[in-house]
This record gives sequence, C-alpha cells and structure tokens, in this order.
Amino acid sequence: MTGQDEPSLTLPRRFYRSVDVARLERGYAPQLDGRTPRSPQNALLVAPTEALARLLAEEWDAQREVIDTARMPAVRLAFTALDRVAQVRAEMADEIARFGGADVICYLADAPADLAEAEAEVWGPWRDWAERRLEVSLLPVRGVIHQPQPAAALERLRGLALAEDDFALAGLAYGAALFGSAVLAYAVRLGDLSAVDAFEISRFDEAFQARRWGLDAEAEHRREAMTADAVMLGRWFAALRQDPAEGA
Repeated sequence: MTGQDEPSLTLPRRFYRSVDVARLERGYAPQLDGRTPRSPQNALLVAPTEALARLLAEEWDAQREVIDTARMPAVRLAFTALDRVAQVRAEMADEIARFGGADVICYLADAPADLAEAEAEVWGPWRDWAERRLEVSLLPVRGVIHQPQPAAALERLRGLALAEDDFALAGLAYGAALFGSAVLAYAVRLGDLSAVDAFEISRFDEAFQARRWGLDAEAEHRREAMTADAVMLGRWFAALRQDPAEGA
C-alpha cells in the first residue's frame, strides 16, 4: 500500500469565531460562538469555577486553523472529570494511594552519600508536611527495593481522595502520576507548593545526576514537556480554589 492509499488523519477545522465564558445554572462554561462545547460523552463542558472555565476557554481560543486536543491538556482533563471520574472514583482513589505506597519522596538513594544526603534534605520536609497537613505518616526507605508503607497512611490517602469532587480528583490522579508522588500532588492541590516546584522536587535525583553527567537531548525534551504539564496542573488547582461565588 502506498502512502496515497492510506487514509489521511486530519484534525477537525476550527468551526467557531469567538470564545467567551458564561455563567450557567451548574457553574461556568467556555462559549464557542455562544454555545457550550460538549465532552466526547456529550456532557456540557461546565466547570465549577469561573477561573477554570477561563482556563478551558483559553485553550479553545488558542486553536487556530484546526482543533488539536493534544494541545489542550486542561480541556482533556475536564473531559476526564466529566465523563469518567464518577464511574471510577474508587479505582482512582486506590491508584492515588498506590502512588503514596511507592512515593518518590520516600525512596532515598543508598549511594552516593552526597545524593542521599541531598534527597533527605529536599524530600524530608515534605514527608513532615504530609504528617502535619494530611495526617499521613510515610516512612523513608533506603535504596530502590519496595518497602510497604503503613496501611493506615494509605487508607488515609484513599479517604482524602474520595472526599474530593470529580474535578479535584481528576487533578490529583494526574498530579500523582506526573510527580510519582501522592504527597506532592496533595501539596499542589492545597496550594502549599507550586506544581513546577513539585515536579522539580520529584525529579531531584535525575537533576542531581544530570548536573554531574549531563542531560541528553531526549531527556531534556521530556523534562520540558512534563514541566508544561505541571504548569497546567498548577493553574487547574489554582482555578479550583477560587470561590465559586467570585467573578459573578
């Protein structure tokens, strides 16, 4: 089969001229020529706060000739919150607890000694934060071999996740996967840590080794892409923390 015989994969063309935000009965929504876009499962794209709706509208407005959802991470996360979270809340809470059970900030290098000391200095305060702020006590581990964390801590993480609304739970699951850390995801959720700082903390050992040995182009490209994801997540949680009554 030649390339001409293969079906072409084309993105949908931008079909709207204006983008705005409107207050609706159930929240706030981006407006495309005065109409509310819908999710893949046909749910209206309505956000709980005006700030989040404006973040979503910004991504719609950034599309030019075509609509590329690969460049719309907040919209995709909102679709997840609308279409999927309600059906899999328990599974998502379990996944967040599993990230806590293997949280990156608990696994200290056994060598070299200067890396282990630096990790303890950077990660230790966030384990302390988790105990103080979340009532979650996680134990430090030396080396990469998995060690179980206290069952009570993981159950606490699971309960905290289940107490979140669908939009926050979607963000927490996204953050836990991005950082490899339930603790850092919660710190961003609560506004005690910026998402970019959380990402840098999560990759502290990688950055340490890169300073010593250098970072290849592929790893640098991956870091830049993940930093962009962190920026979006920080804006997502900041928008969710806005009082829904504000901006009316």
